[in-house]
Amino acid sequence: MRMAAWRRAGGAVLRVLVVWAVSTLTMLVLAGALPDFRLQSADGDTATNIGITAALAAGAFGLLGALVWPLLVRALLLVPALVLGLLVFFLNGSLLWIALSLLPDGRGEAEPQTAVVVAAVMSAASSAASTFLAVRDDGAYRRRLARLADRRWRRAGRREVPATPGTVFLQLDGLGHDVLREAITAPEGDEPLMPTVAAMCRDTHRLVPWHTDWSSQTGASQLGILHGSNEDVPAFRWYEKETGEVMISNRPSSAAELQRRAAARSGHPGLLAHDGASRGNLFSGGAAQAALVLSVSARRGRHNRSRAGYFAYFSDPANATRTAVSFVAEVVRELLQAGRARLRGERPRVGRGGLYPFIRAFATVVERDVVVAAVLGDILNGRTAVYADLVAYDEVAHHSGPRSRDTHQVLRRLDRSVALIAKVAERAPRPYRLVLLSDHGQSPGEPFAAHYGLTLEDLVRAGCGLPVSRRARRSVSGAEARAAARAALHRPEDGHGAEPHRVTGPGPVVLGSGNLGLVSFPGIPGRATREEIERRHPALLRTLADHPGIGFLLLHSERHGPVVLGANGAEHRLATGEIVGHDPLAPYGPRAAEAVLRTARFPHAADIMVNSALDPATGAVHAFEEQIGSHGGLGGEQCRAFLLYPRLLSAPDEDGELFGAERIHHVLRRWLREAESAPVLPTPIPARVPLH
Repeated sequence: MRMAAWRRAGGAVLRVLVVWAVSTLTMLVLAGALPDFRLQSADGDTATNIGITAALAAGAFGLLGALVWPLLVRALLLVPALVLGLLVFFLNGSLLWIALSLLPDGRGEAEPQTAVVVAAVMSAASSAASTFLAVRDDGAYRRRLARLADRRWRRAGRREVPATPGTVFLQLDGLGHDVLREAITAPEGDEPLMPTVAAMCRDTHRLVPWHTDWSSQTGASQLGILHGSNEDVPAFRWYEKETGEVMISNRPSSAAELQRRAAARSGHPGLLAHDGASRGNLFSGGAAQAALVLSVSARRGRHNRSRAGYFAYFSDPANATRTAVSFVAEVVRELLQAGRARLRGERPRVGRGGLYPFIRAFATVVERDVVVAAVLGDILNGRTAVYADLVAYDEVAHHSGPRSRDTHQVLRRLDRSVALIAKVAERAPRPYRLVLLSDHGQSPGEPFAAHYGLTLEDLVRAGCGLPVSRRARRSVSGAEARAAARAALHRPEDGHGAEPHRVTGPGPVVLGSGNLGLVSFPGIPGRATREEIERRHPALLRTLADHPGIGFLLLHSERHGPVVLGANGAEHRLATGEIVGHDPLAPYGPRAAEAVLRTARFPHAADIMVNSALDPATGAVHAFEEQIGSHGGLGGEQCRAFLLYPRLLSAPDEDGELFGAERIHHVLRRWLREAESAPVLPTPIPARVPLH
């Protein structure tokens, strides 16, 4: 035992010396390459003295980073997270400047901007060396994680790690079942896009599809999954007549209100109420630990400051350096990919300029890195239930298409994130079950405005006999990454380009939610009936129903109750099942009528609910937003999400096909109950997954 302890101590000292040596060599190289950075006195020095100076400076910089850096970042926790990401470099440079000032005889000197560059490169080099040594020495890596987990447990006041399994629910936002099947199926003689997930499917897990509600978007799906009720959530955004406000799922105030309503309806705080953590989600799920959660992003309390997740990540300067470099690389990658799409004349195509490259980089780099780091911390902390959302695929698919080369690159990186989580779970203080799922899929197709030359609002106004604008306006995307970026900037609801809270004026309110449109008439109290709309606007319903880009309309009839209208006078009377002419819902599958009828009963369903047309051959739809990969309504792969779960868990579909987010909530709750009484055996997660 004593020899083993001495061997471990010797290995630790050796690793510190190697990292110190790498930092020293990096500093020497930079001193030779940068004219504004020197490690010698003004009169010159011998090579030996310069080497000693570099070693002293590297040691002082490393010591300051270990002792002072976490205190500086914690003091700046209230600074906007993206600003903090940039400020990290200046703080790091300041520490290097202080380290150089401590050298004797003024041997170290650097211009401020040079100090920032040197500090960033040194942090990256030392981090790479430390990670390489830890991964090479598996025993050291295991002990390092064990010490971290033990320290976090002591800090939390717990004396014993639970022996029952914990569960990690990892949501791959917007990834449809069919796209995932293709990503884990290897072409002949090649490796699949997602080798880690493919190994899970082959060895330990089972993949099943589940069908979303009519509102196939994160707001409705994640609210149902985490809180057990998505009642009265007709779309991503909708107008509420009694208040005159537009509810938007990714606005913090709306998300908080939706969470409150769902908890009141379901009678419990949420899926994660017992020792849970919510990471990167729209809603908290009742978790006491919430980081990067939109519904609590506006809070300022010490225990519910969701942005504290940024501190946990940026408190390591190496993390900040690595993420910043990847962020810049992703912006450049997007600019090149967008340029290539324009040069090739790819169709359909949407605008990818403005802030989009930065929003994409935030979703695919910053949000991913911070959320994954938070999940790893939860695993090492022995948390009972963790639910995390990675939005990278969804954001890129909106602009590049669900099966584009751009999304393939994102899927490869998401697979590496899954691999890292699985690897750390193998060394956690308790066994873990890893469940992957999505909240919806994506359907391809050219935007409605691009294909037909006018927006849905233009069409509604024309049908009402009102003036129509000469140019189509861009709809604000419903992508979750945009709201997360605004929250990170401390501007969750305000600022240029934000969607309106209130609607004024008597004209129709027209909103888009993927390929689902909503039309409301503020001047008509309550739900406007079909008969009332026809009296006021005789041409409107036929203008909409007969348009080739629209599949069907949902209205409420005084005579027949909820009714679906299609082209050429077709009707589907949902209360009785009576069909006049061709069934407008036939192209949308056997469960379409059930999904539409459920939404028709929502108090805040719009006066007219509009679903775009569906191409049965290709599964293409027309989004009422500027998206070539969309979701939000019925039609195509957007309605087919996936659930990938360990085979040792009970089957989720004992009563038939999985339908609706609320059903998924009950399945996940059942699995958490099963874990509470499970025998103390490690969950088989693919072994020896490479650490990235």
